[in-house]
Amino acid sequence: MPGMRTRLLFTPYTLGQLSLPNRVVMAPMTRSREPGPSYAPTAMTAEYYAQRASAGLIVTGGIAISPQARGYCNTPGLYTDEQERAWRRVTDAVHRRGGRLVAQLWHCGRVSHESVHPDGAPPVGASALRAESKTLGCDAQTGQAVVVPCSPPRALSTEETARIAPEFAAAAARAIAAGFDGVEIHGADGYLLDQFRCPYLNHRLDHYGGSLENRCRLLLETSAAVAAAIGAQRVGVRLSPLGIANDMRLDPEPDTTYPYLARELDRQGIGYLHLSDQDSSWIHRAHDPLLQRLRHLFPRTLILCGGFDEERAERALHAHTGDLIAFGRPFVSNPDLVERLHERRPLAPYDPRTFYRDGATGYVDYPAATETPRVAGVARS
Repeated sequence: MPGMRTRLLFTPYTLGQLSLPNRVVMAPMTRSREPGPSYAPTAMTAEYYAQRASAGLIVTGGIAISPQARGYCNTPGLYTDEQERAWRRVTDAVHRRGGRLVAQLWHCGRVSHESVHPDGAPPVGASALRAESKTLGCDAQTGQAVVVPCSPPRALSTEETARIAPEFAAAAARAIAAGFDGVEIHGADGYLLDQFRCPYLNHRLDHYGGSLENRCRLLLETSAAVAAAIGAQRVGVRLSPLGIANDMRLDPEPDTTYPYLARELDRQGIGYLHLSDQDSSWIHRAHDPLLQRLRHLFPRTLILCGGFDEERAERALHAHTGDLIAFGRPFVSNPDLVERLHERRPLAPYDPRTFYRDGATGYVDYPAATETPRVAGVARS
């Protein structure tokens, strides 16, 4: 990597009160290994995250803040005492390995199916517009994840919408009680907070719809409530500028929308902003105008995610467009990803057929490089 003498990816970084030994972040990934009816993390979940504790920071897969917030079969929650106790076993396992772990909290909104809700209720959204995409429903006979079209949602009332931010705050308080080092609010990828932001999906006539400020109100109310509950330095927010996942449409004014959010989140003093580039394009261009503006408006910690390998990560860090770099799928099959990158070992390939399958296969059975012959693999998230 010409002109890059220091490998910044492996240098320490201070994130709030956390001392990170490197700048590698394990990105949040849904793995569907927490079965109902409790939807509490299992001993296998604890093993999975502990295996990857050498990451500078681990962000869990999405954790539902309430039964209504669920969007996928066999994904965890953090709204009951049982779930909180189970997450304590996970955080203890990661901390024993010297790791740092934040809980990604989400409400999936319309990206859901009635089969994942205990009462069979329909999903909810900013408006009653069905997502023309698919999710993982629960098979009525086996309880296993099956790919299904999203169910038609109903629109949240104004009173129901106002209760979302306190639910995030309550889940965040449980996360800290369970030993997490912080939380990340999922405001990206077409889930509920992103649905409210989107003018094509938000047809509301109350103070949560219409203007940009109104459409972003729920996200900013949520971040403020969570910051008040656990301290702003322990809070991160994930956004996906230019994202179209889960039947979203491109924001008509991204150069206005996302700078507004970055500025308001900076004013709240949150610990970090996590930017996800779904098509791995603009986030790698150091002089991209939107990326540069977000960097300027949010001068604290910026995490970049989207198609990174080590070379691209180093370029971003040396260009100061980001402070930490998130890797997703490579962490699935390389629990020792940090060591492999540092030693320039080949990466083991992942098997997408096991991403959401129940059991240990494709979850905790990928060995470290020192436990298997070195083979050519996959190098991008």
